[in-house]
Amino acid sequence: MPVIDNRRRRLGIAAGTALLTLTVAGCSGLGRTAVGPVTYKTERNAVIMVNSPLVRGCHRLAPAGAKEVANSTLIDIILYRTRDCTGPGTTYLATTLTDVRAPSSLPWRSFSTVH
Repeated sequence: MPVIDNRRRRLGIAAGTALLTLTVAGCSGLGRTAVGPVTYKTERNAVIMVNSPLVRGCHRLAPAGAKEVANSTLIDIILYRTRDCTGPGTTYLATTLTDVRAPSSLPWRSFSTVH
């Protein structure tokens, strides 16, 4: 029976662990989500839930927009009055909070995550 060199074995395990760590770190931004739902209510009181949205990009809300948004994800979001996450009149909505728009203001039409 061959004798296993413990130092060689430990070195192999350490090298494998380092390689796995680098691989995971390099791909960590791909497909990351905001774990949890963003729930919103439309003007007609329809309740819509977006579960675990991606942390990258702009997320459109219903065409008519939302009058109330609840952020139950693990990260903060920014609400926009436009469909493309641009322009003035944004609202910062921290995790676990809900925001209701003022009756005289425009509805929110999109959101992005803070990362």
